[in-house]
Amino acid sequence: MSLQATTSQTVGPYFKIGLQWLNRDNLAAEGVSGERVTIQGRVLDADGVPVPDAILEIWQANAHGKYDHPEDTQDKPLEPGFKGYGRIPADKQGGFRFATIKPGPVPGPNGKEQAPHLVIAVFMRGLLKRLVTRMYFPDDARNAGDPILNLVEAARRSTLIAKKAAGGPGALEWNVVLQGPDETVFFDLGL
Repeated sequence: MSLQATTSQTVGPYFKIGLQWLNRDNLAAEGVSGERVTIQGRVLDADGVPVPDAILEIWQANAHGKYDHPEDTQDKPLEPGFKGYGRIPADKQGGFRFATIKPGPVPGPNGKEQAPHLVIAVFMRGLLKRLVTRMYFPDDARNAGDPILNLVEAARRSTLIAKKAAGGPGALEWNVVLQGPDETVFFDLGL
């Protein structure tokens, strides 16, 4: 009997094989409307140790609050140069950085408006299912009424809200902590 992990028992480290063409760290081309933001952070384990082989996938609406997806039937404009998708591998120190625009609000449960946010999936070695979370923007008054953010206990909501960072206007910091007392809130999508 062998105790060595097989491909059916682990995820990766296969991310680089044939998938690098999906990497995109700039979600909004020149000329796309909206407030420009640059988000940087790190993926950390429970002990604060960087996770060097994580990949973050970002999905978001444009500045008008419309997703570039056939299921978004809102009567809002789409913009050339904006796909609303990014894929960023973490570096050896668990770091990531990407540029985008602040999305507009989108409809939520029962027609209630959701605050501007990014949907982020985390993939990494050892995870058989992706982790899904959100990143909200600091100082946005709409955060207080967001129906999804309000599902999270108040003491943990800060793990979902980016912080202003040095580097000028639009510079934000947001870290993904996989376990422990500062663990980022992850959502179970039942998938």
